Amino acid sequence: MTEHSPELRASDADRERVAEILRDALAEGRLDMEEFEERLEATYKARTYGELTPITRDLPAPGGGPQAPVSLVKEPPANGDWTGRVVGGGEESPSWAVAVMGGFQRKGRWTVPRRMNCVVFWGGGELDLREADFSAGEVQINCVAIMGGIDVVVPPGVEVVSKGVGIMGDFSHRESGVPAGPGAPRVVITGVAFWGAVGIERKRTKAALRQEKLERREARRQLREERREERRGDHRRMLEGHHDVVRDLLGEHRERREQRERREGHPRE
Repeated sequence: MTEHSPELRASDADRERVAEILRDALAEGRLDMEEFEERLEATYKARTYGELTPITRDLPAPGGGPQAPVSLVKEPPANGDWTGRVVGGGEESPSWAVAVMGGFQRKGRWTVPRRMNCVVFWGGGELDLREADFSAGEVQINCVAIMGGIDVVVPPGVEVVSKGVGIMGDFSHRESGVPAGPGAPRVVITGVAFWGAVGIERKRTKAALRQEKLERREARRQLREERREERRGDHRRMLEGHHDVVRDLLGEHRERREQRERREGHPRE
């Protein structure tokens, strides 16, 4: 559709979708850093779909197929960033995670069930909710750590309620009390840490951190370019001033010479 309407104005969301494709291509080695920075700059400067489309034309879509054109269909307004992540319905993920002298890990794209029980004994476990979907608007995670540890990582915007107890150990309450973002789920964490620890930490995803790093790099590049342009302008103005001084000196020298020649009566041919 973009081929028939290249003059339509692109939105910030359209530019971010193209930027995400470029970041994936950089991570896969399809673009080097110089190419990536050039295309990213062109992406954020693009004003129409016609300017956005060529930027990813030679990059494959996930699965190896051709890249789909930028969509012109406007999606309904999102309720924060959580639309589609509170899925409801069945619980596809296991409701138990157990580690005895070992470990378990849940991270990436997975679905947090309404109720989940985690137990570690002389072991460790990690629950990373940053990219997870949620079976309900409120989920409960019961953590029991005996001479071991469980780390729970939540994304910004999620409300955390910590009700656990530490017995000769530590049960984190540091993230409790932070208000939820619009449409974000509520995570209730209960349980006990006996000679162990249950840690709760709020982090952004690696993709968000990478994007922030790229944006800082782009801002630094723009600042360097602005300063370079200022130096060029100062240099041009200095040269122009120098030329004016030289021109004035030559004019004065010519005038003095003509005066001297008139006094001597020998005008220079």
